[in-house]
Amino acid sequence: MKKYKKGYTQGVFDMFHIGHLNLINNAKKQCEQLVVGVNADDLVHSYKNKFPVVAEEERRTIAENIKSVDEAVIAHTLDKVVQLKNIGYDAIFIGDDWKGDARWEQTIKDLAEYGVDVVFLPRTKGISSTSMRVVKDEVVKDDNVE
Repeated sequence: MKKYKKGYTQGVFDMFHIGHLNLINNAKKQCEQLVVGVNADDLVHSYKNKFPVVAEEERRTIAENIKSVDEAVIAHTLDKVVQLKNIGYDAIFIGDDWKGDARWEQTIKDLAEYGVDVVFLPRTKGISSTSMRVVKDEVVKDDNVE
């Protein structure tokens, strides 16, 4: 396994779960320093047409307090070349469920021009924030509110 000086991973990290932790820990095993980009609320809304459940600054704070994370930043773009210029890294880590995706195939080519590797890490099966999000037709009364 190649060891990188500075690695980067980026995501929403909403409703933080074991899959997020596995991705971050597996990325850290392959680099000396790991920077985590937490997608800004407006950025998430621009491509998912919904806002995260947990606000961006709270998600960043959660990420920066994980033992494997050396720095957490708010990401305002999905463009990994822009992030490379802002942060500087020699590897980017992403879940292997994105392997073969047209946008990521282009990202591999774009980052190769800068000598940056795209490393696909195993996705934790059976878990995602989307699958955890439950939409109910009825309002559930909070027992602590009168």
